[in-house]
Amino acid sequence: MGKKTNVVFAIAAAAGAAWASTKAISKPQSRTPKEALEYEQPIILAHRGGAALAPECSLAAFENAAKLGVHGFEIDIRLTKDEEIIVFHDEDLDRVTNLNGKVANYTLAQLKEADLGHHFVDLEGAYSYRGCGEKIITLDELLDAYPQMLINIDIKDAPQTYEGSLMPSKLWRLLEEKQVYKRVVVTSFYDEQIDRFNLYAQNTVALGAGEKEVKKAYTAYTSQFKHLYHPKADVFQIPVKSNVFPLDSAGFIKHITSLNIPVHYWTINDPVVMRKLIQNGAKGIITDRPDIAIEALKLD
Repeated sequence: MGKKTNVVFAIAAAAGAAWASTKAISKPQSRTPKEALEYEQPIILAHRGGAALAPECSLAAFENAAKLGVHGFEIDIRLTKDEEIIVFHDEDLDRVTNLNGKVANYTLAQLKEADLGHHFVDLEGAYSYRGCGEKIITLDELLDAYPQMLINIDIKDAPQTYEGSLMPSKLWRLLEEKQVYKRVVVTSFYDEQIDRFNLYAQNTVALGAGEKEVKKAYTAYTSQFKHLYHPKADVFQIPVKSNVFPLDSAGFIKHITSLNIPVHYWTINDPVVMRKLIQNGAKGIITDRPDIAIEALKLD
């Protein structure tokens, strides 16, 4: 046996010993289940209320989705100039309203004058909600209007912005005031925003996984060190693919759910894909087409 071969064996032995030692001292840590995420059948969350069927984040969309029988809504929030929390996705108003500019430059009263249905085109290609009175709503209003619904709240304002710096504490104060801990999930693409919010919430509210948390979980799954992954999230809400990395395999879903963490996928509008994800172990579908999802999954 040559000298180089001996070196290779020595390195392999050292790596094996390191792996064995980490297995001995680090055990997988399951999350304590949150009441908001305790359900027997896979759930459907209407993405922005069901954005293909009515103007996104409008009361018309939420009411339509509720009548269809969804379990809850996936929404985004932003802060207004006068520091009110509204249900709105974009940083700018142009795409979905008849106003221009940034949300943060308008007061709530000014935003209430916007036509939320101005640019919406329905499945027949018509501007069926233009001028029909659909207005931007606050998170407070949505929580009051649908006390039976799970509300999945995505913080959109970036942590380095003024609005983003205020949002975690303001959101916590609103949820605390309304005592809705058991029917909301708080998440964000920004892991820092989730961490900031949880400084106030102290794990009383179900938390989603930010981008860094998802990468950390996937890296652990694809290595021999799954046991070193200690989750900070109560639910994963992810696309089927991140860059070139597939996130929809049965193995990855099993790895996450073994830690008491359900996996939801967005934004899924194809019934074939919906059914495949559920077969692979997904516990939720986030969709613009709640009508299709209800039929595809046969949920009551």
